[in-house]
Amino acid sequence: MRILVLGGNRFLSRAVAAEAARRGHQVVCANRGQSGAIPPGVTTLRWDRSEPAPDELTDGEPYDAVVDVSRTPSHVRRALAAVPDAHWVFVSTVSVYADDTDPAGPGVGRLREAIDDDVDPTASVDAYGGMKVACERLVLDAVPGAAVVRPGLIVGPGDPSGRFAYWARRSEATGDVLAPGRPDDVVQVIDVRDLAAWIVTLAEERTGGVFDAVGEPLPIGDLLALCLPHARLVWVDHAFLEAEGVEPWSGPDSIPLWLPRPAYDGMLAHDAGPAIAAGLELRPVADTTHDTRGWLEADPAARIGGITLEREADLLDRWSALTP
Repeated sequence: MRILVLGGNRFLSRAVAAEAARRGHQVVCANRGQSGAIPPGVTTLRWDRSEPAPDELTDGEPYDAVVDVSRTPSHVRRALAAVPDAHWVFVSTVSVYADDTDPAGPGVGRLREAIDDDVDPTASVDAYGGMKVACERLVLDAVPGAAVVRPGLIVGPGDPSGRFAYWARRSEATGDVLAPGRPDDVVQVIDVRDLAAWIVTLAEERTGGVFDAVGEPLPIGDLLALCLPHARLVWVDHAFLEAEGVEPWSGPDSIPLWLPRPAYDGMLAHDAGPAIAAGLELRPVADTTHDTRGWLEADPAARIGGITLEREADLLDRWSALTP
């Protein structure tokens, strides 16, 4: 197959390009050339999608499939106009769902209002999710039988967010480790390599439909026990963390993977069953932890989010003083 990957030089899109090349496909990556190196064995061409598609994008043989991860409606419109006849796999997000308390998936979960114009996606979750809704509709309207996948939290080696890396870095820790919220709070993660492999399979098999691209939901207590098998997890109350100014989800003063409850009960609890039935294969969380730690050790510049060890120790002391 000849596969066009729009991107190909960062995290998920790079993993898709690498997997497609590994399977022997002819892979072309179109990007601005500003966000990292493409994997070996693929062809690259420069395209800033704020501009019309270059002639070299379509001068050669036709593409059998396109994989796009864009969050910008105008970029998706230009790509659809340039390559209208291929099978499309569009990577969206669970942030398209309007109600974070509800884990309902495609066809059931209520979506955010579509934002058809290009706006700053960092302005709010509404902006990011709303533009992704618009991008989904553009693809589904233009390409009969297209696939749309809505990932939750993508993790693994190369993760630029540093969210899961926070826990992978601690994987050999002993002693007390602060665990946020309640051990039965449900979370889910998906390894970037598993998601990339499935996306290539969707392209190969010309699978259509809308799927939540997620790992199996499991209690955060189980997930952290897999990530930190030698540590003693000290569970610290949601209200205490909020009162102490700890940020959820990501960032320098956050505890990654932690989300306030019940406001986010549904965000990391979607049903992985339909995606698994469509060919998604998931590796154990312990394997993702091991490989992510290996990547961190091999790349000292790798980003790790979350609070410092000193901040964690202070929080544990404060929590201990409140709990007999």
